[in-house]
Amino acid sequence: MNYRHAYHAGNHADVLKHVVLARVIEHLKIKDKPFRVIDAHAGIGIYDLAGLEAGKTGEWEGGIGRMGAVFPPHVEELLKPYRRVLAELNGDGPVIRYPGSPWLAAALMRLQDRLIANELHPADRTLLADCFRPDGRVMVQGLDAAACVKASLPPPERRGLILIDPPYEVKDEAERAIQMLADGVRRFATGCFLLWYPVKADGLEGQISDAAAAMEIPGTLRIELRVRESFKGGGLAGSGLIIINPPWRIDEELGVLVPALAGRLGKGDWGQGTISWLLPPR
Repeated sequence: MNYRHAYHAGNHADVLKHVVLARVIEHLKIKDKPFRVIDAHAGIGIYDLAGLEAGKTGEWEGGIGRMGAVFPPHVEELLKPYRRVLAELNGDGPVIRYPGSPWLAAALMRLQDRLIANELHPADRTLLADCFRPDGRVMVQGLDAAACVKASLPPPERRGLILIDPPYEVKDEAERAIQMLADGVRRFATGCFLLWYPVKADGLEGQISDAAAAMEIPGTLRIELRVRESFKGGGLAGSGLIIINPPWRIDEELGVLVPALAGRLGKGDWGQGTISWLLPPR
């Protein structure tokens, strides 16, 4: 309840998460059938990088602030959906308005697709609802994230993407996130699930990966971006995503994107981007 993402919006973890989210949505759009996106920890929708919160940390400078220069053409092709949403919010100027995951999802969805944007924090939920008030495709909720996932699955469309990205500020939040993931898969075995996690010096990334591997679900992919070496008290050194039921061949795309992001967002000569199957698809 005390976490406010406005202090961290646009950082390197956001860039990784949102680039991957955009690619998954583009794959879901290949088929004409509608799908549903469920964002369990939605935030406020759009963040002001010139605002007080973002200015206090300056985290965006090491994330979206480094994405201005053009990548090689094959990388830019994969970044097109993400960059298009940024341009819709900011025009040709610098990125000042940064889209959170629900705004990114809604901007990339089609008329027939739907979004559940869930945010527990009352003030943030009000801002989120104001963002989407004219959009009939979007339902804003204020449930506990686990309750949202349970209540929303399986979706009526029988196609969908579930994003779980808690702040991991509570001691047992990793266990709760894994339980949320397991509960979701039991209810919607064919859904695409994205579980975000931080990389610090506490070893939480290993705990998350081991627990995800222990679920023994074929088609479980792990991607990780480290922008610097982790050390005690050093804060966020990187982040990763566990993807269950990823779209076909997206691992090849991420094999291009993640190392490119590592090269751009790594501090100094330090940057690592890895992608591996915890359990490959059948």
